Amino acid sequence: MVKQKSIPLCIILSIVTCGIYGIIWFVNLTDDTNTVSNQQGTTGIVAFLLTIVTCHIYGWYWCYKQGEKIDAAKNEKGIPSSNSAILYLVLSLFGLDVIAWALMQDSLNKLA
Repeated sequence: MVKQKSIPLCIILSIVTCGIYGIIWFVNLTDDTNTVSNQQGTTGIVAFLLTIVTCHIYGWYWCYKQGEKIDAAKNEKGIPSSNSAILYLVLSLFGLDVIAWALMQDSLNKLA
């Protein structure tokens, strides 16, 4: 099952570890979203590797798909949802991935 994570702690650990914890957070976000949405998507490690290989182009697609999966999970549980996919994509396009991840984590914490 999905464990709730402290968003400020994840951000601080990402900064203190020079991004190493950010990689772990990215992988966990992917796997937790797949678990919550009951969809078999790309695993966290594969998503991370694809993001590196495609020079972050896959990262934009990943943000969009994460939003779709989270919205589907919210709808399934009867929680009202907005179009998170567009928000996450726009944040990622402007280089604000950490904010998108924090919003994803907040939604996952509510669904956990």
